[in-house]
Amino acid sequence: MVDFALTSEQTSLRDMARKFARTEMAPHAAECDRAGRFPDEIYRKAWELGLMNLNVPTEYGGTGLALFDQCLIVEELAHACAGMTTSIIANCLALEPILLGGTEEQKHRILDPFCAEYHLASFCLTEPSGGSDAGSLKTHARRDGDHYVLDGEKCFITNAPFASLYTVFATTDPTLRHKGINAFVVSRDTEGVLPGKEEEKMGHRASATSTVRFEGARVPVANRLGADGEGFSIAMRTLDQTRTPIGALATGIAQAAIDHAAAYAKRRHTFGKPIAEHQAIQIKLADMTQALRAARLLTWEAAWTIDHGERGSLESAVAKCFASDAAMRVADEAIQVFGGYGYMKEYPVEKLLRDAKLAQIYEGSNEIQRIVIARELLQRYA
Repeated sequence: MVDFALTSEQTSLRDMARKFARTEMAPHAAECDRAGRFPDEIYRKAWELGLMNLNVPTEYGGTGLALFDQCLIVEELAHACAGMTTSIIANCLALEPILLGGTEEQKHRILDPFCAEYHLASFCLTEPSGGSDAGSLKTHARRDGDHYVLDGEKCFITNAPFASLYTVFATTDPTLRHKGINAFVVSRDTEGVLPGKEEEKMGHRASATSTVRFEGARVPVANRLGADGEGFSIAMRTLDQTRTPIGALATGIAQAAIDHAAAYAKRRHTFGKPIAEHQAIQIKLADMTQALRAARLLTWEAAWTIDHGERGSLESAVAKCFASDAAMRVADEAIQVFGGYGYMKEYPVEKLLRDAKLAQIYEGSNEIQRIVIARELLQRYA
């Protein structure tokens, strides 16, 4: 039976993440958002506390946390700033293909030195000509002796301007579609690896995003993950693992929106009393709370399912899709509770709405999540 009562260790882990989020991240969130500043000093502190490389087992230098525990951390960090959280957890996304498809030799050779010091990594799947259609990659990998030569461009790559390592998905034969895709680990100092300029984004502005071009980049065959043609499978299995923390990130945004809205409603007076005493506001807060609690429980269920050995494709898609949609609704209602003040950048809730939007898009758009949900559901009736 599922038991979501937190252990003392989990409570301590959550409290540690909450303290870091409230003392190190939150005080700088508005400034980093306005300036689009990448706060490297905060990310370094997160690494020092063990809040990065959460999914990497301890034998390779990571924190080695279960997915449920990762979600506890991610929700607390996102309460302070979703953009910073995206950059902090991007290593989990980028390193998961190595954990899933790498040999023991590759894991130790790549992960041991990476985790021993502060480093950032990027997951390079999306391309300018297609995001959701991951089977139609145009980045090409040509075998040349004991190397592959990579040519192509990736876009919307988190942490790309600052990453020292990239996990890259490329095709050796576009006519094979997903069966021709391979996964590679590519070092930043490889000749022909060219990160682009940082994108100006609507939200998550404390996180750096850019293109990455590969122009004749030579990658050793020893850095291919899995057998020839297994790259697409590795990418999809990776997203099954990393999609659930996006549900936790969205839940953190929703919790922050409710916290701000409830506090404001108690101090803002109209018609001789706090607006929290008006039934219209109470109904909004009640609906927001229902959405939040459902998002958290669906995320926890997905994490529990995967931690207990299931792939969790259905559960992770449900959690990510529902929680990110809920975060948008809750953040929107928080602005409505604030009224005109909610529309002003001086107040915190407009940032939450902008940050929530990306959760509906990245790591598989919610349109794709609904297709995954339907497919997984119908398979059970086959």
